[in-house]
Amino acid sequence: MEPVRDRLIKVTFNADVHASIQWNFRPQQSEIYVVPGETALAFYKAKNPTDKPIIGISTYNVIPFEAGQYFNKIQCFCFEEQRLNPQEEVDMPVFFYIDPEFAEDPKMAKVNLITLSYTFFEAKEGQKLPLPGYQ
Repeated sequence: MEPVRDRLIKVTFNADVHASIQWNFRPQQSEIYVVPGETALAFYKAKNPTDKPIIGISTYNVIPFEAGQYFNKIQCFCFEEQRLNPQEEVDMPVFFYIDPEFAEDPKMAKVNLITLSYTFFEAKEGQKLPLPGYQ
C-alpha cells in the first residue's frame, strides 16, 4: 500500500451516548491529519461514573457516507461488548487507514474532511446490532 502524500485529509472524531447508558464517552483528540494509504491511531475515553457495572456496545458511522467505503479500521472497539466496572475509565484505540483508491475516486475529489462518529448503547441480553453495509 503506497501512501498518497499529495492528498491530506482531516479526520475529526465524534462521540455520543444513547440515553440508555450512563457513561462518559469522548474522543481524546478532536482531529488528526492523514494521507490515504497511511495508518493512523486515535483514542476514545470511556468512563462508568456509576456504582454498578455497565456493559456497552458501540456503533459507528463515517461522514460523508460515500467516504465510508474507503475508511478501513484495523482495530476497533465497535460492535464488541465493553464492560466497565463502577468508576472505571478506559482508553479505547481505533487503528485505521484510508484506502489509497480514495484519491482516485472522482466523487471524493472535493472531500478533504471525514468525521468518524461512535455511539455507545447499553448492551441488553441477546441484543444484536446491525453491522453497517455499503450497498
